[in-house]
Amino acid sequence: MALVPYEETRGMGLQKFHQPLATFSFANHTIQIRQDWRQLGVAAVVWDAAVVLSTFLEMGAVELRDCSAVELGAGTGLVGIVAALLGAHVTITDRKVALEFLKSNVQANLPPHIQPKAVVKELTWGHNLGNFSPGEFDLILGADIIYLEETFTDLLQTLEHLSSNHSVILLACRIRYERDNNFLVMLEKRFTVSKAHYDPEKDVHIYKAQKRNPRDDL
Repeated sequence: MALVPYEETRGMGLQKFHQPLATFSFANHTIQIRQDWRQLGVAAVVWDAAVVLSTFLEMGAVELRDCSAVELGAGTGLVGIVAALLGAHVTITDRKVALEFLKSNVQANLPPHIQPKAVVKELTWGHNLGNFSPGEFDLILGADIIYLEETFTDLLQTLEHLSSNHSVILLACRIRYERDNNFLVMLEKRFTVSKAHYDPEKDVHIYKAQKRNPRDDL
């Protein structure tokens, strides 16, 4: 998470980010996400990649019931909320500055009987990884978290720490700059990466990654 604007926030694209609420329907629930562009910038608005990834999960792309999942750089928490509504046990993470905002959206959108399945937790990529067990999660989710080149090494380290050989990583993103492709090249050195989905209307790709088996490189 970082407080930097994207190019599509110019002109008409900016208008939707200044709406105090963004409303969605997923998993037979109406979800109302509070947005706060002025206070938290990109961390506090719903990006298209989060909507596309949430739709992908709702389509049944992965088995979520009783799955142990984590969302990285969650921002508003939409993806983690949808995963919890679909049956996953979800740890929804972001940097400390965004946690109270994130927690308010999670609590407002999960029914009481589902709230125990969702935990909001601080995670700064590459730093407080000791608070998480190695290979702890079956599923790792990230929506629009590939955009700051200075975070790529820490993000890669975080993905390696949180995943086991059986974990599935789903990263949804719009490829805006050459540096975004550079991250995918870095990712492919440690993980087997494939394209899982593309939404042409929103120009969002979903990439699936799993740890490489050392024997694959022999």
